[in-house]
Amino acid sequence: MSIVYAVCVPHPPLIIPEVGKGEQKGIQRTINSYEAVMKKAASFQPELVIITSPHATTYLDYFHISSGSHAQGNFGQFRAPHVVIEAAYDEKFIHELSQHCAKKGISAGTTGERNPELDHATMIPLYFLRHYTTDFKVVRIGISGLSALAHYQFGQVIQETVESLGRKTVFIASGDLSHKLKKDGPYGYAKEGPAFDQEITEAFSKGDFLKFMTFSPVFCDKAAECGLRSFIIMAGALDRTKVASTLYSYEGPFGVGYGVAEFFPEGLDASRNIGDIYEAKMLQKAAESKANEDPYVHLARETITRFIKHLPPVTDLSSYPKEMWDRKAGVFVSLHEEGQLRGCIGTFKPTTACIAKEIMQNAVSACFEDPRFPAVEEYELDRLVYSVDVLGKTEPVKDRKTLDPRRYGVIVSCGTRRGLLLPNLEGVDTVAEQIEIARRKGGISEEEPVTLQRFEVVRHL
Repeated sequence: MSIVYAVCVPHPPLIIPEVGKGEQKGIQRTINSYEAVMKKAASFQPELVIITSPHATTYLDYFHISSGSHAQGNFGQFRAPHVVIEAAYDEKFIHELSQHCAKKGISAGTTGERNPELDHATMIPLYFLRHYTTDFKVVRIGISGLSALAHYQFGQVIQETVESLGRKTVFIASGDLSHKLKKDGPYGYAKEGPAFDQEITEAFSKGDFLKFMTFSPVFCDKAAECGLRSFIIMAGALDRTKVASTLYSYEGPFGVGYGVAEFFPEGLDASRNIGDIYEAKMLQKAAESKANEDPYVHLARETITRFIKHLPPVTDLSSYPKEMWDRKAGVFVSLHEEGQLRGCIGTFKPTTACIAKEIMQNAVSACFEDPRFPAVEEYELDRLVYSVDVLGKTEPVKDRKTLDPRRYGVIVSCGTRRGLLLPNLEGVDTVAEQIEIARRKGGISEEEPVTLQRFEVVRHL
């Protein structure tokens, strides 16, 4: 057996009558769609229900799989503690999935669960499904901070585990859409919110799983989406599968997008190898970047490649432009993978004998010492896209009107604390955003007085 049915559903707590207390009638289409897809899910008499939840235990570099024989939760945080949902876990499946992940090199398992209670993004789908069946076991899975491809590949391992154990399985990808649809909504408005919801619901209706993979991370952040990574895991679990897709409904009256969609597997389809297609596009983009890179970026790439492969470092700089080995400057080296930042370390003032050595020093630091990311591994080398920023002189800022996030980087200082942000970054469109991010990087609160400096850069790609 394999996955017989899959759905994407939202998880607004007010959809539960005891929580909504009548307010749930404002999303009646969502309720009707929820009942319809869960009735259909029950009709398959599933042995196993897999739920991916953005509100289960989440790690930056690890997929958490809930363990144990069972779990329960309630809606106490939404003032309805008497509404209790229970789930019996499929322990054999959880063990096998963890083993399959280990063999495939997928960072996933059962260690590190911070809260064993069921989260609301898991309980709400179960609430509706239990209207029609209770004779099934559950596997609850969290998302991670890993890449889109990693989420898809994790889904592929789920698919393999389902098939190896012969479980008749329903897959529920729990996730709201944008949280930025209305000015008077709980999270405010951003133009990216409605745009994201339009694009994702079109992808739902067409079964366009490749679209799930190719959203810009900055675009998703500005839209404040919730469920995309949950949906990508589901897509991976339907790898090489022909699906009949239906968008049942979409609503957003309270400022958050709620979409309900189903995906009915109709047999094998080798052309829907979405993960392979996406990876090929990613590698092609990185190769094109490499083919067109200038000497500054070439030195950063060569330094990292040699370091990771334990080869001798670059010592002869004579083939590089004279400026690189006879001038000093601060330098930032940035790495991107799948459109996401993968590491960035720099110096706003020179700390070595020349720009070339500054690049080499900061390139190694960017791939091994950025505390936000694990160390870069050798298999990633062909996926990386580099940029090198050579900083000009800093100058004090007396009037914020002289700042321009496209032209100038900014340094925000308070005592010995300092936060720096480079200019012309995707998603940073205003001076206020630039200063806010620099404050956060420096651990400086909004209330604390600061001094500002600006600088220009020459960006090398």
